[in-house]
Amino acid sequence: MRRARLVALLLALSLPLPALAEELTVSAAASLTNAFKDLGRSFEQRHPGTTVRLNFAASGILLQQMSQGAPVDVFASADQATMDRAASQKLIDAATRRDFAANSLVLVTPLQGGPAIASLQDLATGVVRRIAIGKPATVPVGNYTRQALDAARLWAQLEPKLIQADSVRQVLDYVSRGEVDAGFVYRTDAAIMQDKVRIALTAGGHTPVSYPVAVLAASKHQALAKSFVEFLLSAPGQEVLGRYGFGKP
Repeated sequence: MRRARLVALLLALSLPLPALAEELTVSAAASLTNAFKDLGRSFEQRHPGTTVRLNFAASGILLQQMSQGAPVDVFASADQATMDRAASQKLIDAATRRDFAANSLVLVTPLQGGPAIASLQDLATGVVRRIAIGKPATVPVGNYTRQALDAARLWAQLEPKLIQADSVRQVLDYVSRGEVDAGFVYRTDAAIMQDKVRIALTAGGHTPVSYPVAVLAASKHQALAKSFVEFLLSAPGQEVLGRYGFGKP
């Protein structure tokens, strides 16, 4: 009996130890929600034992969380300016920063009963009373919107009509529920609610909508985090992003 137990113990000691499970925390812009849920699942399948924990909010809000010590491994922003601020605060490993997707700014109206809008100038007419935008200080889509309205010389005139939201998805919700007459979102956001909103026009006059990603300097999973960044740029990762309407970086 003792011999049998000894043999069993030796066999157990000779077996390879199971890989330790790793949890990767990814903070990503709200507009990436649907695509990153798919990307997270796909990454987990390619890295058995890994759990991808996703945190979505406006890019500026995510930056505030990280600057206050939130444990994050990967940051994906909806604009370059927010990533620049993360770099200036030395929150990211600048060598890992990459652009992985592009988008466009559109004006949407409720599918049912929304006003007919053919140009940005139509927003100044009496048929449009409430316009939802992201908060320019913390929500990249809001900053792009302000640039577009400034270029059209409309910001000051439209400011009394503006309803500021905490994220692009909140803007989308306001429009889809008919709580506002129009709102500025990304083309990818409009695409996921085609049954409730319609694109009235594509806005210009702003910096290109590009998405950078980087590994956090304080990440405890550097190798895994870098693998996630590489996955976003890989053919399978780009295929998922393309499926949700994102353009190439």
